[in-house]
Amino acid sequence: MRSIWNGAISFGLVSIPIKLMNATENHSISFRQIHLEDGGRIRYRKFCELEDREVAQAEIGKGYEDADGSVIPITDEDLAQLPIPTTRTIEIVAFVPEGLIDPLQMDTAYYLCANGTPAAKPYTLLREALERTGKVAIAKFALRGRERLGMLRPVGDVLAMHALLWPDEIRTPEGVAPEGNITVRDKELDLADALMDTLGEVDLDELHDEYREAVEELIAAKAEGREPPVAPVPEAGKVLDLMAALEKSVRAAKEARGAGEKATGEGASGEKAEVRRLPERKAARTQPKETGGRKGAPAARKTAAKSGTAAKKATAKSGTTAKKAAAGSGTATKGTAAGKAPAKKATGKKATAKGA
Repeated sequence: MRSIWNGAISFGLVSIPIKLMNATENHSISFRQIHLEDGGRIRYRKFCELEDREVAQAEIGKGYEDADGSVIPITDEDLAQLPIPTTRTIEIVAFVPEGLIDPLQMDTAYYLCANGTPAAKPYTLLREALERTGKVAIAKFALRGRERLGMLRPVGDVLAMHALLWPDEIRTPEGVAPEGNITVRDKELDLADALMDTLGEVDLDELHDEYREAVEELIAAKAEGREPPVAPVPEAGKVLDLMAALEKSVRAAKEARGAGEKATGEGASGEKAEVRRLPERKAARTQPKETGGRKGAPAARKTAAKSGTAAKKATAKSGTTAKKAAAGSGTATKGTAAGKAPAKKATGKKATAKGA
């Protein structure tokens, strides 16, 4: 990977020379602007408005337009010599729990690479200290003409830095929330919980950009002179009953997951989603962290399910014993008929009883 910035991480009296590299890449398909009449490329040319002529890139610099319209030239050398410590330094100012950072603030991600052998030891020290404490480092750095906030955290064997927006760059969500007093019923919340439990988790590595694939197929079809695929016509908008939509979604999710489990040979032993009443959900949310809180709820449901299964088995066993006793005192024909039904469900138990 190519570095885009060289400098140092500074915390206390420790300085770690590093290289900054982009941690992400853009895979979106880019288009050119063309003239519709003949397909010619549309290009932009840069003209000086005073001389009315096209200028080369080497003749172009930066300038700040003042309130009166006058332009103040600013050179790269001017910016490089700004009297701030973060011009060539990622200056760590604090160490905080990772949960303190609002994801709304996160921006571009970078990898930090130790620059040279002497930097390897302090680099590793900082990475392992962050990993052991579960904290992230909040830093200030200057990049591309502005000072920014950054969050340093360990990612495997390396340090990553997320550029952060300044707090005053986050808009308040005024006028975004639904208007009016909207009430959600307990049954709707229960079904929403059941739907979330049924859908379960996802491996993010298995997700892919279907839009990009569709655009690639469109381009390939046009290049080969064949008819491109057409999207199905969506149905006219319908006002659905929320409860009916949730119930239908839960059923569809169960069927889809059941089909997936059968394909992997896990259909018989897969855990089924359970609709929990509101008090149970509240209890799960208020459980102490030691018991796992909400994350511990599935385990609790499994335990409850096992207890319920054991109780059902015990009841069924008692009922079978009672039926056998009644069958012994009745006619032989009735005894035979009564013994056939449980024999199909619990053949192993019957065989054990005979052996005893």
